[in-house]
Amino acid sequence: MARVLLVDDDPSLLDVLSLAFADAGHDVVTAKDGKAGLALVERGGLDLVVTDVNLPHMDGFSLVRELRAKGHALPIVLLTSRDTEVDEVLGLDLGADDFVSKPFSTRALLARVGALLRRDPKHAAPRESPPGEADTCITHKELAVDPERLTATYGGKELSLTLTEHRILEAFVRRPGRVLSRAKLLELGRGDDGVVDDRLVDTYVRRLRRKIEAFDPAFDGIETVVGAGYRLRA
Repeated sequence: MARVLLVDDDPSLLDVLSLAFADAGHDVVTAKDGKAGLALVERGGLDLVVTDVNLPHMDGFSLVRELRAKGHALPIVLLTSRDTEVDEVLGLDLGADDFVSKPFSTRALLARVGALLRRDPKHAAPRESPPGEADTCITHKELAVDPERLTATYGGKELSLTLTEHRILEAFVRRPGRVLSRAKLLELGRGDDGVVDDRLVDTYVRRLRRKIEAFDPAFDGIETVVGAGYRLRA
């Protein structure tokens, strides 16, 4: 399956999660603080990180910030006992892919992790390309997205995106001119068809816009459709 890093300073919870992930077929690596977790990611070979927010030496928010600043695009799931929308939006705004509030069931956490991994070509079911179709890249104006290689560019310049951001951008580029509801964007971006918090979806879109605007400050291609969702201008 996948090689998953679990970061938590609670030994009991770390043991429970390690057993649950191992039973689900994952290769598990653990760390008890943010700095140790960062060092393990830097070594390479990991597919996904699950980290608590409240950690010694380097908290989960700082860990996410450092990983994204260093260009690590692997999916990150944040765990927290502080069940507040502010924390959730902050975590996602820093670049986390998902956010799970304690207490939670291991089954629910594994389902969220599985949904993220299925969006990663390394763990997705293989799909056959039509004869003669070797290039998987899809384009719209200045945007180009390669779903297989998980790369995206704007005007030929590479965008540094998280897995969820990449999938949401792919959804837009595949459907220019079509309004996508927040629920649909969350389903396509995270494989999550549960309860949708509008502000969380807005956070993903805001990050996408910000990253594209870094190359083109006048970019207005992702349009807000009040009461309906978003669309990529055709």
